[in-house]
This record gives sequence, C-alpha cells and structure tokens, in this order.
Amino acid sequence: MRPVFVRLHRWFGIGIALFLFVSGVTGAVIAWNRELDAALNPEFYYARTDAPALLPLDIANRVEAADPRLHITYLPLGVEPGSTLQVRVEGRLDPATQAPYELGFNQLAIDPATGIVQARREWGALSVARLNLMPFLYQLHYTLYLPTTTSGIAIGVWLLGIVGIVWLFDSVIALVLAFPSPKTWRKSLMFRVRRGGYALVFDLHRSGGVWVWAMLGVIALTSISMNLEKPVMRPLVSFFSTLAPTPENMAQPARPGAARLSRERIVELAAIAGRKMKLESAPGATFEVAALNLYGVGYFTPGGDYDLRGLGNAWTYWNATTGQQVGGSVPGRGSAGDIFMQSQFPLHSGRIVGLPGRIAISFMGLTVALLSATGLVIWMKKLKARRNASRRVRADAPTRRVLKP
Repeated sequence: MRPVFVRLHRWFGIGIALFLFVSGVTGAVIAWNRELDAALNPEFYYARTDAPALLPLDIANRVEAADPRLHITYLPLGVEPGSTLQVRVEGRLDPATQAPYELGFNQLAIDPATGIVQARREWGALSVARLNLMPFLYQLHYTLYLPTTTSGIAIGVWLLGIVGIVWLFDSVIALVLAFPSPKTWRKSLMFRVRRGGYALVFDLHRSGGVWVWAMLGVIALTSISMNLEKPVMRPLVSFFSTLAPTPENMAQPARPGAARLSRERIVELAAIAGRKMKLESAPGATFEVAALNLYGVGYFTPGGDYDLRGLGNAWTYWNATTGQQVGGSVPGRGSAGDIFMQSQFPLHSGRIVGLPGRIAISFMGLTVALLSATGLVIWMKKLKARRNASRRVRADAPTRRVLKP
C-alpha cells in the first residue's frame, strides 16, 4: 500500500504545489493587510483634519448628494479617532443607458470632520501600484484573478476550493508516509541541519510538515469551507446539524413599486433589535445589496470590523422595503453546525485568538510556501535520479546482449 501512497502524494503535491505556494505567500502578507496598507497609503487611512467627526450617516448623504452617480453600499457607523471613514460604493443606474455608471472606483476614504473625499480606488483592481497592492494580494489569495462564468461561478474560488480538498487528503497521506515504522518515528521529527543540502531539504519537507500538521489541516479545511461553502461544506455539515439560512436565502423580493427604506431607518430598527438580543455593541456598520432587497447591520465598536476576536461580530439582516428582520447571526449562538460555520474565517485568519493567531497564520503561510517549494525540489531530485538510472539501463543493454551466451 505504501507505494500507492507515495505515488498519490507525489502527484497530488505536484498538482497543487504552485497554488499553495501563491496562497501561502499571499496569506502570510495579508494577515497584516490593514497595517501594511496604511503604511503604503496613509492618505487612505489617516484623516487630514483633527476635529470632531460628523455622523457617518450624514456624511454618506453628503457624498451621494455631491456625486449623484454613486451609491454607498457599505458604511461604518463609527470612526476611530484620527482615521478616515472608508466606504464602499457602486454606480447608480444611468437613465440614458439603464446601465450602472462606470465610476472607476469602488472605495472612498473620507475625512470624517469635513465629509471631503481624501482618496478613492478600485478595490481589487488588477494592479500592483502602491494604492492597489494590498487589495491586489488579498484578491489574488482567494480568486487568483481568474474570471467568473456567465452563470456566476467564480473559477478561481472554485479551483482553490478543490485544491483545498486535494490538500486535505494529501496531508493525511503525508502523515502516513512520514512514519514508515514505529522504530524510526524520531527521524520524522528531526532536522539534519549539519548535513545541509538535500538531506536538510528533505527534512524541512517531511519533519516540517509533521510538526505543523494539525494547523495545516485546519487551514486546508477552512479553505474548503470558505471557497466551497454552498456546494460542499453547508450540505456536509447539514447532515449532522441544522443550519440557519444564509443571507441570500433570507432575501425576499421587493413588491412592485415599493420604496426602499433609508439607511437611517434600518439602523434605528437594528439598534432596537440589538437591545432585545442583549448584544454588547451598538450597530457598527451597515451594508446594502440591492439585488437581494437586503440590508445587513453589524454590531461592533469603531474598527471592530477588522480587529475581530473570537467568532467575529453579530449581524442582523433586514428586508429593504418592509423593514422586517429576516434573519441574523450572533457568534456563539445557534446550533453546533452554525457555530462551526461561524468559526471558519476566524480560524483561517487566526483572528479567533487575536494577535497571536495572526502571527501564527503568517508563519503558517510561509511554512506552506516552504513545504511546496521543498516538495518540488525533492520531486525534481528523484526525477533526475530515475532518468539517470534509466539511461544507465539503456546503455548497459547492448553489453548484456553481447555477453549473453
């Protein structure tokens, strides 16, 4: 059975090595996404004016009035001192063409004391310019910048989800191969540093993978959960536990001619609901998905959308025309399956334990890249050895025929 596992590990590893290398390096970097982005683009993060902030809801109305082409779709409801108000936007429908306006940007950084836009960018643009570098790496990490099909399937997201499945199976195979016999188990935990060369490369791949095997398994599993949540993970988890519906399933079509409620009204309703649910934080942000006739409201203090702890933040979801609450998610509440699904991003990002978790995830990203690179080196070394052996066999064949009685 071992020869079969060796072949499977070899070909699984070769097939996913490049994807894991890219995901590992980018994952190590984006663990510090906001800190690095702020260092590269201070204009996007630090407000010019040192004065009391206006209400974010009022700022949103001012920005939309100043540029009627755009509509704010994600709005923080609080601002950290000295920081900009960062919002997401999309183009409204152009009456002349009945198509959304081409804005050339989808994110704004606003001075919260004046309501003036300090900077704008197309988040996720295929660009490595300083302004776009960190969003580029973030997008590359989970989509590879591969296109989306006409039916809405994101090819890169699906591909990396499949890579995660192969990686999870391959990790089990690798652990079996790392311990060929009970008597030699110590070798699988050692690094022949003094010998260096190929021996050290081999140990970095085998022993390095053994030492962090459990964390590799968690990252692989959470990759599957986030990339293939609907087609794979939710159906699988639902076999063992009931699951609350997703926001997409909560959406209710708008009645013909029905007017959408304002952000202000939705925030009022969400604040009341939050008090009834005994949530610790007031509404901290709101988003809008017009296609689903849906508002979402998150509950956290300013900056809490990034500085996550534990299982993340609570969210409620609202029908945009009736103001009816159609669902919600509160960390730690719900079925065992709900809590498992809530834990996937916090585990994958390391934010479930705060700063130490982010450090660990950054280290693991580099480790994944190292394991991928050393695996390719080992394969190339063994491939060369097999080819040399085959050449010797062919070279010796005429001699054997001559010597044959």
